[in-house]
Amino acid sequence: MKKLKSKIIIIIMLLFLSTGCTTTLVDKDNKAVQNPETGQSLTENILCQPENEQTRKLYEKNGVKLKDLPKCTEFTPSSTEYDGLWTGIFVKPLAFLILTLGKYIGSFAISIIIITIIIRLILFPFTRKMAVQSEMMKKASPELARIQKKYEGKTDQDSMLKQNQEMMMVYKKYNFNPLTSCLISFIQLPLLLAFLEAINRVPSIFEENFLGIQLGTTPLVGFGSNTFYMYIVLILIIGASTIFMFRTTNTQASDPSMKMMPIMMSVIIIITAFFMPSALGIYWSVGNLFAIIQNIVVKRGMEHHAK
Repeated sequence: MKKLKSKIIIIIMLLFLSTGCTTTLVDKDNKAVQNPETGQSLTENILCQPENEQTRKLYEKNGVKLKDLPKCTEFTPSSTEYDGLWTGIFVKPLAFLILTLGKYIGSFAISIIIITIIIRLILFPFTRKMAVQSEMMKKASPELARIQKKYEGKTDQDSMLKQNQEMMMVYKKYNFNPLTSCLISFIQLPLLLAFLEAINRVPSIFEENFLGIQLGTTPLVGFGSNTFYMYIVLILIIGASTIFMFRTTNTQASDPSMKMMPIMMSVIIIITAFFMPSALGIYWSVGNLFAIIQNIVVKRGMEHHAK
């Protein structure tokens, strides 16, 4: 039954992800069209009209009918044609929230920050459970390591079965479910992708400049601008918050085979940050900071309860 449920969830997610994705605007030579001012590669299937005149000309020159699109200030989830479950359920509602809140507070970057915090608060019961599981796993790790050492080098079926049984007893003792962290990541992945889609497909968001950072521009491109130092600061914040977040959630510290995992994941994310829109980097950093504070609070709460 559990396997069946997992397959159904995977099929549904693949269905969402296979409908309505960002497509890059290309010219007649099939080359990606870039904004000469920011170096940003433009998205073809935008959800509303750009406000920047030079950006408008680039779109019109390459066959995008802007008159068929609403102004970003007038955008609603139902104001454009249907283009898939993924866009309709995740991207458009999120874009509408960012635009609506940003219009009232005067900044789409701050809107992204506020919405990120709201989403994290909504997901708090789930992420808190993950944080609790993380702390329980740290307590269970020494016992799991002893079991692994006990059966080290034994590959026969009987030994493997006994090892799994003993490990399951430890999991039960500490009320730990190895699948919990995977499920939480599964919940957060669509949100990350939806933010990326909303940023890339809404000109008002990717055209905005926030503290010297152009939200649609990647840090790698931003390093060549006059405000390159702000992109360096952004990368440093992403890197530091990611590393510290993994440290506070590292559940396998005593498992030699897993010690390098947080380091490898941090390196991959930091490298990826150079190539993703700066607005997504802001979303990622705020999410990391929330997770760090949450994990610290949970850890202190468990230590206080243990006393």
